[in-house]
Amino acid sequence: MTSDSRKIRHRRQKRSAVWILLVGLLLIAGSGGIWLLSGVYKPEEVPLVEKKQEDAEQTEAAGVFDGSSREELPGAAEQTDAGGTETNAVSEKLPEEKIEACLADMTTEEKVLQLFMITPEALTGAMSVTAAEDRTREAILRYPVGGIIYFAGNLKNPEQVRSMLENTRSYYEEAGCMPPFLGVDEEGGRVARIGSQPVFGAEHIEDMRSIGDRQDAEEARRAGNVIGTYLSELGFSLDFAPVADVLTEPDNQVIGRRSYGTDPELVAEFSIETAKGLEEAGVWPVLKHYPGHGATREDSHDGYAYTGKTLEELLEAELVPFQRGIDEGIHFIMAAHISVPSVTGDQVPCTLSPYMITDVLRETMGYDEIVVTDAMNMGAIRQQYSSGEASVLALQAGVDLLLMPADFHSAFEGVLDALETGILTEDRIDESVRRILRVKLYPPN
Repeated sequence: MTSDSRKIRHRRQKRSAVWILLVGLLLIAGSGGIWLLSGVYKPEEVPLVEKKQEDAEQTEAAGVFDGSSREELPGAAEQTDAGGTETNAVSEKLPEEKIEACLADMTTEEKVLQLFMITPEALTGAMSVTAAEDRTREAILRYPVGGIIYFAGNLKNPEQVRSMLENTRSYYEEAGCMPPFLGVDEEGGRVARIGSQPVFGAEHIEDMRSIGDRQDAEEARRAGNVIGTYLSELGFSLDFAPVADVLTEPDNQVIGRRSYGTDPELVAEFSIETAKGLEEAGVWPVLKHYPGHGATREDSHDGYAYTGKTLEELLEAELVPFQRGIDEGIHFIMAAHISVPSVTGDQVPCTLSPYMITDVLRETMGYDEIVVTDAMNMGAIRQQYSSGEASVLALQAGVDLLLMPADFHSAFEGVLDALETGILTEDRIDESVRRILRVKLYPPN
């Protein structure tokens, strides 16, 4: 038995003991409780996430997983006989009540798993995944992570991708779990997992700098809509785009023509228009890479990368697109692994910095939606931190969604251990899960 299995079984056994105690109290309280003995929780027979098939119809009837769009939310203004509007105060509470009901029904392990977005290979242990069959189903029943990200090697043709993503969603439904984010990096230009493959027949969007140079914001919105449309048709729900980095460092290579340009206001306008195009097509956009990878010479994929700018300088340039996105209601911002020593006074990557995530992004800039890390297997993180350590530090900093830790199982166990020792609190985990559920329950279209 692996270390992971022993720890998980131990947690189940502790929970089993609680159930047995409760059953005993019922038996003492009076008759009619004998029948409960046949249904005592049996940890050996139950996967990490208990399938609640008998409750599925009741849950759906209650509207917990109804997938309503924001336009259909309960509590919308209702027309009165006089032609005015009347707000239903009870209905207005329903969206948050759904979230709290869903949260209350989740185990600690289920909550922690919502904080991870990993590759299908990390989920299943397979070398290369191009289909979702029994191995994927078994992995999802055991580890229903919050999301799965796919790369070019997973994507062979339209029929294969649709089948893989549809099956994956069905396994989550079978497990009685929240649907996953199914994501991909599809920016256009040189980062196009699907658009660069002729077999998909998708329009290949050129690099963002070319669009920015023509200074036509409508073209940026169209680019987002084109990408969003073919992603949505394939079954994706989230795109790690657009790039909102302002290219302020002439020697920058990692961003280069992925950026709309050097003018903060233009980059802000064009990245938001692209985001709107994606969302109109039913795909969540992600603004990246806060606080601005366009200000660095180094590439955080390879190792340490930094900018020497002060917070005031960042607010005047690199942070302008992110502030615009916050003002426009963007739901995802990706944090980069770059360091900002002139702001924080240390070499800690932004992703792990409470000052940069909580103090600046959340409090100063007013962002209260999902912060997702850049890939946690990148050199800037992997060379300095273990997967468990980095994951805990990111959550302590205020991050919500952990993307691609180098070792998913170690990261997962690291977070659980931090909860058991009090390094992290369940309230802190709930805070992030609420943000994630709020988006999952009410998708863009």
